[in-house]
Amino acid sequence: MQNDLKKAVDVLKRGGVILYPTDTIWGIGCDATNPEAIDRIYKIKKREDSKSMLVLLENPAFLERYVNEVPEIAWDLVEISDTPLTVIYPGAKNFPSRLIAEDGSIGIRITKEEFTVKLLQHFRRPVVSTSANISGQKSPSLFSEISEDIKNQVDYIVRYRQDDLSPASPSGIIKLWPGGRIDIIRK
Repeated sequence: MQNDLKKAVDVLKRGGVILYPTDTIWGIGCDATNPEAIDRIYKIKKREDSKSMLVLLENPAFLERYVNEVPEIAWDLVEISDTPLTVIYPGAKNFPSRLIAEDGSIGIRITKEEFTVKLLQHFRRPVVSTSANISGQKSPSLFSEISEDIKNQVDYIVRYRQDDLSPASPSGIIKLWPGGRIDIIRK
C-alpha cells in the first residue's frame, strides 16, 4: 500500500488523475482544488458540466474549511453513520467554481476506509471522488468492471484492492438546506 500511496500522491500533486478504491466503489480522483484536473475528469467521464462531483475528506474537523456554515445536524449524521454517507452542504467555499453546484452546494463524504484516509493525510487536500464510469453508464462495483476506456485515460491506477471481489455500493446521499430541511437523495 505504501508504494501505491506515494505514487498516487505524486500524481495528484502534479495535477494528474488517479483511479482508486474508496470506501464505496472505485473512483476517479484528482486534487479538488485544481480546476484543470477537475476539467479532465469531466472529459474522461463525458459528464455534463451541470452535474457536480463530490469530494472526500478524512476528518470532519476539516468541514469548516470548505463550508461556510456546517449545520449542527451534520456533525451528528457524520458521527453516527455506520455506512458511507455523502452530505451535500450549502455554502461551499475554497473550491473551484466548476466543482460547486449551481445552488452553491458541495457534496462531501468523510471517508473511514484505510487507503483513502492515508491518501488524504499524505496529500493534505480534499480529493474528488466520482464513480469510475462514463456518465450515464452503470457504476462498477468491482475493479474488473471498469472499462478500458477509463483505465487508459487516467495517469495512475492504484493496485491496492484490485483483487477484492466484495461487491461495493455507492454511498447514501442527503442534502442539508439552510433552515434545517433535509432531503434524502439516495439511501
